[in-house]
This record gives sequence, C-alpha cells and structure tokens, in this order.
Amino acid sequence: MKKRRHGKETVMLLGAMLLGMPAASCADLSLQDAIDMALEQNTALRITQKNEDTAQAELDQTKIENGLQIKGSESLSAETHSSSETDTSKNSLGVTASYPVYTSGKAEANIDSSKLGLEAAKLSTERSREDLKLSVIKAYYDALEARRTVDVRQETVDKYQDHYTNVQQLYAAGSKARIDVIRSSVELSNAAQNLIKAQNSYEVDLAALRNYINMDRSEPLNLTSDFSYDHFDIDMNDCIDYAYRNRKDLLVDTYKYQQQEDALKAAKAEFGPSVTVSAGPDWAHTFKPSNKSGTDYDFSAGATLSWDFWDNGLTRAKVRKAEVSRDIAKLNLTKDKEDIDLSVRQAYYNMREAEKRLNSTGDAVRQAEEDYFIAKEKYRAGEGLMLDIIDAQEALSTARLNYISAEYDYARYKATVENAMGIELTDHEKEAAAKMLLTPADTAQAAVAAESEAVLQKPVAPANAKPDKDTKNLASAVQKAKEAKANKPASGDVSSDQVANDLAEGEVAQ
Repeated sequence: MKKRRHGKETVMLLGAMLLGMPAASCADLSLQDAIDMALEQNTALRITQKNEDTAQAELDQTKIENGLQIKGSESLSAETHSSSETDTSKNSLGVTASYPVYTSGKAEANIDSSKLGLEAAKLSTERSREDLKLSVIKAYYDALEARRTVDVRQETVDKYQDHYTNVQQLYAAGSKARIDVIRSSVELSNAAQNLIKAQNSYEVDLAALRNYINMDRSEPLNLTSDFSYDHFDIDMNDCIDYAYRNRKDLLVDTYKYQQQEDALKAAKAEFGPSVTVSAGPDWAHTFKPSNKSGTDYDFSAGATLSWDFWDNGLTRAKVRKAEVSRDIAKLNLTKDKEDIDLSVRQAYYNMREAEKRLNSTGDAVRQAEEDYFIAKEKYRAGEGLMLDIIDAQEALSTARLNYISAEYDYARYKATVENAMGIELTDHEKEAAAKMLLTPADTAQAAVAAESEAVLQKPVAPANAKPDKDTKNLASAVQKAKEAKANKPASGDVSSDQVANDLAEGEVAQ
C-alpha cells in the first residue's frame, strides 16, 4: 500500500514538471534576429528617438526668435469728450517687420547651443541603441542559460527516479532498508522542486526577451543560437583608451559642456547693446466725427538701440548662475570619464574571471560524472551507501551548472566590455534601426531589398590589439577558438581590423 502511494506521488510530480515544459511548436529566433527586432520595434527606443524631434523643434524655435519676424496689429477705439458733444471712433491696422541686427553675440550663442542639443540628442539615440543591443544579448543568454539549467534539473530528476525505482526493487528483495526508500523519495521530490523553479525562470527570461523585442508576449520561442567561445584578445588599458575616444555618451557630455559655455556667452551678452531694425505700413480709418471720416496711410521705418545701463545686478546674477552651470557640466564630464573607466574595468575583470572558470569547470564535470557512476554501481552491488549517491549526484549537478554559468557569464561580460568600450552597431544593425523611422511603404521596400543581401552578422569584437598578458597561456580551447576564428570569411560590416586601427591611430568616432 505504501509502495503504491510513493509511486503515485512520483507520477504526480512528473506530471507537474511536464506542464511547465515549453510547447513543441515554437518560432525560431536567433540572437541576431532578436537584436534586429529590438532595434526596429522597442518602445523605449522610440521614446528616446522623439527627443531628436524635440531638439530639432527647439533649434527651429531659436532660429525664428532671432530672425526676421513680421507682426500685424489691429485696434478699434472710441473716445467721448466731456467738454464737447463730439465722439471719436477710429480703426487702425498696422504691419511691422523687425530683424535683430546686433545682439552682442546672444543670438549666435543660443543658436549654437540648440545645434549642439540636436547633435547630443542624436548621439543619445545611438547610445540607447547600443545599450538596447546589450540588454537583448543579456536577456537572450539568460534564457539560454535557464534552458540549459532546465535540462540539468530534468536529468537530475530522471536519475533520482531511476534510483528510486532501483531502491524499491532492492527493498522488495530484502537487500535494502526501508529508510533508503524514504530518503530516495525525498531526494526525488526535492529535485522536482528545483526543476519546477528552473522552468519558471526560463519562462520569466523568455518574457523579458519578448518585451525587449516587442513581440507577441504569448508566442512560444525556440532560441536557435547558443554559446560559442570567442577569445577577447585586447588589453584592458587599450579598452579604456578606446572607450574614452568612442563612447557617445561621453561626447554628449562634451556637447552639454559646450552648451553651458554658450549659455554663459548669452548671459554676458546682456551687458552689451542690441540693435533691431523695423519697418512697416499703418492704416487708420476714422468713423466719427463724420466731417473728419476717411483713411490715413503711413509708412514708418527705424532702428532701435537697446542697452541696459543699470538693472540692479540682474545680469551679473545670470552670469554667475551660468558659470556655476558650466562648472557642473565640466564636473559631470570628469565624473562620467571616471565611471567609464570603472565600468570597463569591472566588466573586463568579470569577463576574465568567467573565462578562467570556463577552463576549469570542464574537467570538474567529467570527474563528477565518473564519481557518480562509481557511487551508483557500488550501491547497486551492495557495497556503497545511499549518502554516496546523493553526494555524487549533487556534485554532478553543481559541476554542470557551474560550467553553464561560466559559459554564459563569459558571453554576457564580453558583450558588456564591448558596450562599455562604445563599439558601434554593425552596418546590418544600423539598417535595422533605420527601419524604425520608415513609413510602412518604405519598410516593405527595404525588406525586399534586404533579401538579396547577406544576413545575420555576429557582434564585432576588436582584434589585433595588444594581447592581455594575464590570459596568454589559456587552455588549448583558446587556441582552437582562435584558429576557427581565423578561418571565418570576412564580413561586410564593421571589421575588427577597423576597430584595431582606431585604437592605433586614435581616431574619434563621429
């Protein structure tokens, strides 16, 4: 009776696990496809791009305010005089064209500042695209790692199920104690719980990936790309130097600093004079008294000189405020340089640590598999203990999960290093990002043209820079990866040689 109850519990656990498995019919999605879809469809990126329209509108507004303006006016007036019975009613209409000839440099400073704001908005969009690419890569590898974790947890459950069945048979034959059956059932239940959690993590990671690429949240996905070791052979100091010269957000900070310089110029310009010329006709029609009714026409033109000799210190206060804002912008530029240095170093160290773990965990997996096999056979022969099998299975699961974690940690941190360096999108990815701004007709035409081109390019990693001394003696897997990389066909997008040349020549990305 008790044996049957345990068997029933096992079936229920396995049924619950099968409910969490992904559907068989899934849409195939490669890593490059995910990046392209995110660059085309991500809502947050659309919001960021709208900042370009705002900056363009501000530039247009600044030009208009400091350019030729034509204004019209009309008035209707009536006057009653107490000293006489005569009332006066008059309608006036006037048109005036004005143009600021000289503003002591204020107009020019404001226009230059607005131009810098537009360029900064465009660079911010580009940086947001690079950050979105990194987020998609991380989400994709998170989902892959979760899927591999599900496989490990499922294999663990299967092994515990086989062991539980074997213990039941040995107990029925009288060669094992009842406590072994109970302990096997408990371990099977615990393994099933871990599997359910892993399956849920996989679904959560898929949901995050769907959110980045803005696709149907309920559509099943089959991730077709997987981890492929690609050695990163650039010294950390070269990475930092490259980041200083190519990070778009750092260039945005430079533009913001220049904007504050222009704001200071505009504030100081208020100490000087301004000259405005104006001209225009005026019409006046008199209704009352009737003996003076008629229309008068005038044309006036002139120049106005305006100069505030004394404003009680208002202009000086504006100048001090502008100076403080400029100093803050300069400090922000310095701080962001420090943050970039830190972010590159953190990602680089984490990448190298994951790379070293990747080289060491492979042997641990093989040894754990051998240890589990020995423990299982000894127990089957009646020479081992239940605890030996449990420990061996736990060690095997841990070794496999550590290996999986090292693989995807390396892939994620490598992508993080490239992002921290400011490596721009490939040409193919730029084309995908450009589709977000196209009309539906333009998008359809671009899709037809893209069918004849080579698709899907892997993310670019700089090469041929100074090698990292700490990793020059890696395991043989590194050499094999480098040989495989050397045999790859050349790509039409941003090449690693180009990035290496940027490192050598000190060119700054525009």
